[in-house]
Amino acid sequence: MSDDLLKTSEQRLWRLIGERAQPGADVSAIDRRIWDLFGEPWAVMFTDLSGFSRQVEAFGILHFLQIIYEHKQLLDPILARHDGILIKTEADSLLVIFRRTASALRCAVDMQRALDEANRHRPPETQVLLCVGIGYGDILRIGDHDVFGQQVNAASKLGEDTAKATEILLTRAARDQAGELWREASWTCEPLELEVAGSSENFRLRYR
Repeated sequence: MSDDLLKTSEQRLWRLIGERAQPGADVSAIDRRIWDLFGEPWAVMFTDLSGFSRQVEAFGILHFLQIIYEHKQLLDPILARHDGILIKTEADSLLVIFRRTASALRCAVDMQRALDEANRHRPPETQVLLCVGIGYGDILRIGDHDVFGQQVNAASKLGEDTAKATEILLTRAARDQAGELWREASWTCEPLELEVAGSSENFRLRYR
């Protein structure tokens, strides 16, 4: 999407949000217009690096910037191979969308395996430890610039605040949408006794 089209899309969205905020606005009708224009079903992946604050304090910000750079260099080809669309990079976090949850899960496993192999040859202070959260559902997508929605929030909470190093967590919606994957791969889902904003049931992926 060109910058001009992207700007037009953003302007249209915020114009409609402005109309929605007016006294007496037909909120339901405006909401339908917004979802008709921008609503699409996507799998959402949010990744985070474990130990950001600890490593910055111990080794300095330049060391950690190097880790961020190296992990993106390693993961970008894997994201492309699984048809992931990188929406946003914020410090040590990636926000990526996929058409199918199965693609997001396969990508997450490949990323964890690639990092595990890379970490075998690194001292502990330079190891890249990834946390992943995955959701699925209707979201508002503004080109390749930004996404909004409950499953975006859930994936972010699972990936950034909940998952431990090397873990892949997913929402109930993501687990259910990846139905065909469970027949193909010898992976299972373990229920989490945890609710997050946007998802009341969540799971940990068990993979080899």
